[in-house]
Amino acid sequence: MSVLIDKKTKVLVQGITGTQASFHIQRAMKYGTKVVGGVVPNKTDDTYLGVPLFETVKEAKEKTKANASIVFVPSRSAKNAIIEAIEAEIELVVVITSGIPVADMMEIRNRLIGSKTTVVGPNTPGIITPDEAYMGIFPDNIHKRGKIGIVSRSSTLTYEVVLELNKIGLGQSSIIGLGDDFIIGTNFIDIIKKFNKDKETDCIILIAGIGGNYEIEAAREYAKIKHGKPVIALMINDPTPLSRFDGIASEIICDCITDTEEKRDILTASGMIVVDSIEALKEELLK
Repeated sequence: MSVLIDKKTKVLVQGITGTQASFHIQRAMKYGTKVVGGVVPNKTDDTYLGVPLFETVKEAKEKTKANASIVFVPSRSAKNAIIEAIEAEIELVVVITSGIPVADMMEIRNRLIGSKTTVVGPNTPGIITPDEAYMGIFPDNIHKRGKIGIVSRSSTLTYEVVLELNKIGLGQSSIIGLGDDFIIGTNFIDIIKKFNKDKETDCIILIAGIGGNYEIEAAREYAKIKHGKPVIALMINDPTPLSRFDGIASEIICDCITDTEEKRDILTASGMIVVDSIEALKEELLK
């Protein structure tokens, strides 16, 4: 089993002819990801990178039976691309695009209510199930198959954790990057619940951000789960006061949490194991 994607997932690429999309999709195809088509409005060619091109997601889904889509379109066009995928009832949409306006993401969140679609991102490195498939911009060669599920809001820290896990012989079942933008699609608790149902995941690592309430919401829901798999939350201490994080004000806006210690207390009270370094994380995993 796996979480969200596996070798059978049929993937569409929205914006496939872009430079970044072309580079990353060729790598994903080489890895084994089943890319079945591209979506390019007003297309001039019938194929690209060896897969058929379509003008709409609906047409692409009908012709290819795709159940997932990855979005590489510019931020100004991303809202329409994501909504198009939701309306076509694509099961999984991974949004690589960053900087989508908050108002656009709020509209997308409203469209997701009652829909059949899970949106991962925006501004995400994507999802990978090692040795099967991935959607995104992961350095795929560093991941090893194993029993540890990872859900994170920090792409760089995720890569570092993966490399350190490999050193102690622990691979990963699936890795999901939720995205770094202020408003995101799916969240920590949604993914934790999926890992709880995955027979190949024994333990879950939650890599927290410096602010926001996503981890708090997850902790409150996790406390309600009976017989849940262990969750180790990695919260790296940062001595910088929240008021000093210029340029990422949206990341530190929250209802009630004012510092890392307060967030750590809430996560611990929920039953999660909270650590403040990768070395401490490894020690917990090896117990």
